[in-house]
Amino acid sequence: QVQLVESGGGLVQAGDSLRLSCTVSGYTFVGHGMGWFRQAPGKGREFLASLSRSGMSIDYADSVKGRFTISRDNAKNTVYLEMNSLKPEDTAVYYCATHDWYSGSTWTVYSYWGQGTQVTVSA
Repeated sequence: QVQLVESGGGLVQAGDSLRLSCTVSGYTFVGHGMGWFRQAPGKGREFLASLSRSGMSIDYADSVKGRFTISRDNAKNTVYLEMNSLKPEDTAVYYCATHDWYSGSTWTVYSYWGQGTQVTVSA
């Protein structure tokens, strides 16, 4: 059974940093695309960043480019999202997702999802 578990969320102030983790089990982590998304109350799911199955291609949404960094540690079956210079508009539930080969921005394509971790940024 494939499971993705996010952690690292919390309540921070504007300008602070957080690192989210997503640990994958029941799945051959290496060679699969990974993505991070978020969903704020009353809004749709928003693409943030993705990492290709080879690890050679990384994409970011314009809203987080230069502030967020996606990375993976294959030995730990974990993908990370380093978030810097956080803003109140970054407040949302953050999700990681994976797919056999896809690593784009369309959330409906991803096969497996974590339960999400809440990030709240106060002004």
